[in-house]
Amino acid sequence: MEAVLRPRILGILNVTPDSFSDGGQLPSIEDAVGRAHRFAREGADAIDIGGESTRPGSRPVSLETELKRVVPILDALADFPLPISIDTRRAAVAAAAAERGATILNDTAALRDDPEIATVASAHQMDVVLMHRSGTPETMQIDPRYDDVISEVRFFFEERIEAAIGAGIAIDRILLDPGLGFGKRKEDNYELVNRCQELRIEGTRLLVGASRKSFLEPFDGRDPEQRLPGSLAFVARCRRLGVDWVRVHDVADTVRFLDTLEAIDEPASVTGGVV
Repeated sequence: MEAVLRPRILGILNVTPDSFSDGGQLPSIEDAVGRAHRFAREGADAIDIGGESTRPGSRPVSLETELKRVVPILDALADFPLPISIDTRRAAVAAAAAERGATILNDTAALRDDPEIATVASAHQMDVVLMHRSGTPETMQIDPRYDDVISEVRFFFEERIEAAIGAGIAIDRILLDPGLGFGKRKEDNYELVNRCQELRIEGTRLLVGASRKSFLEPFDGRDPEQRLPGSLAFVARCRRLGVDWVRVHDVADTVRFLDTLEAIDEPASVTGGVV
């Protein structure tokens, strides 16, 4: 049987009061640091720290607010055993994070909102996630439309890769994120995952984040924390299609789910236990 790539897991650590699923759940530095270490124990491959919500309808926060949210946590994670990603659109936040050990920049604006952020990423040799987003967080879900979502997202990636390389970011440091839920209709999200291999550009990696998002509502109810089955269905499809990274809230459940899929593929590797 042909081997199936196991996607790496990026655990979501939002230190915001208004993120769509986990906003306000980490009110203190101790809470955030505790969750980061829990993710490490559960099998995450990296964690993604965000101090500004970019959910649909969100409004930007000040630079000072974003720094105040993330810098103390980064300081407290100075000896953290996993790679740290900073989820930001601002060069100053990316620089502060890189100086404190962050090695990944996850930019939902794909280096467009702050002209200096690409320079920061290049100078610190950070891996960079370029996410497709149509419009701004405030407006992106107001009647989004595409003639051909696959070709339009791929064209966007080609243009942003060119800009990143022009700023000195090596192509093998670039990850492409189709931005599910960021200026997309429900059907766009499903098509982007089903055809994500068509978004691959040589030298780059693919990252997909479907965890708990609203297009899962028909299957998992209205509470984001109840959308695990739908989230895992997207993880399964990503695994089948060879996606390199999945960004998730539920690290332990995702790890166990992937372990089970691998055991099904390779039953001889499973030992012990009789039912």
